[in-house]
Amino acid sequence: MRIDVWSDLVCPFCHVGRRRLELAVEQFLAGDEEREVDVTWHSYQLDRSAPAVVEGSNVDRIAAKYGRSREEMVAQHEAMAADAADVGLDFQWEKVVGGNSFDAHRVIHLARARGLEKPVTDRVMRGWYSEGAAIGDTDTLVRLAVEGGLGEKDVRETLGSDAYGYDVREDEATANQIGITAVPTFVLDQKFAVTGAQPVDGLLRALELTWEDRGTEPEARGGGCGGCAGGCACGA
Repeated sequence: MRIDVWSDLVCPFCHVGRRRLELAVEQFLAGDEEREVDVTWHSYQLDRSAPAVVEGSNVDRIAAKYGRSREEMVAQHEAMAADAADVGLDFQWEKVVGGNSFDAHRVIHLARARGLEKPVTDRVMRGWYSEGAAIGDTDTLVRLAVEGGLGEKDVRETLGSDAYGYDVREDEATANQIGITAVPTFVLDQKFAVTGAQPVDGLLRALELTWEDRGTEPEARGGGCGGCAGGCACGA
């Protein structure tokens, strides 16, 4: 089964969704040697125009962006932290530093080319999600990427050039073509889409249904990418 996932490194729902997908895939594969899953992660920027690093409270910024009260945003982030803890993640939302994720996405593409995508992605996301690391800051991003396994010279040369920028924009263009407007979005076997940080059981059910549907042609649907189940997601 092919799974394509669009996510942004500065989306807390994407971090939780990534972990929940890992758990769902583990359960899906358990005890059945015939099953295979190939997961490809794609870049998606929620805010291309964001400065490299956003000063001030991230919660206050989001509240202002969506016209919500600070109290509502604090409650939402506390709920997200609880959801994260349920799957073994540590969401330190009060430490989060907003910013532009373009360079971080480029580094992830570099890591993929070097066979280090998972450890580098894990380190960058943990830095942003749990440690208050400003991943839009070049030196901070270099440090995290090196700690994930990449060579410092390799990372700095990439960030000092246009390398992998096309790959990021190509991922985003594909998302636009198939109607993705929020992340995380999981596209299963290029036929069915599940949007949001769905519960593990929900993702597992989607995997089972997609597996049962192998060999059939996808139904034509206007402006979308298959059946879509809603969930907690970040929208542009």
